Amino acid sequence: MVEHERHEILAMLEQGRTAVQCAVSGVSEEAARLTPGPGRWSILGCAEHIAISEDYMFAQIGKASVPEAPVINLEREAKMLARGTDRSRRIESPPEGHPAERFPTLAAALAHFLRSRDRTIAFVRNCREDLRAKVTWHPVLKVANCHEMLLSIGLHALRHTKQIEEIKVGLG
Repeated sequence: MVEHERHEILAMLEQGRTAVQCAVSGVSEEAARLTPGPGRWSILGCAEHIAISEDYMFAQIGKASVPEAPVINLEREAKMLARGTDRSRRIESPPEGHPAERFPTLAAALAHFLRSRDRTIAFVRNCREDLRAKVTWHPVLKVANCHEMLLSIGLHALRHTKQIEEIKVGLG
């Protein structure tokens, strides 16, 4: 991993950790369970989704393989960075990522996310390999290199903190 990219990804991961904490700060457990409408997620549901998605995407990096030719798409990376937190386009989560009451409380979901995020940050800090030389499966991108997976992990939490803020506004 190139050093300046490591710093950029670490900054995004730290920003996402802080953003999730701020977004749920002061939300009561009762309010966390409220949904702003039919078919919409609660704040707890979003926090659960963020936590389990981080685990899934990180696990995909561990399952990566080395293809015959590297899968490098700098244009796609740029688009991810430019559009990754844009909530004007709906991106459907695969069913496995939907909230399913895996955590009894918002505090439990947040604690799980924070442990997972710490693991991801430690991985990036210690990574000395070219992650673009390894590929894995991403539910939206399909075949993706592991650098793109780290971008996805970083952007994902930021995108869903915006959703949490939208839910808070919708609930008044």
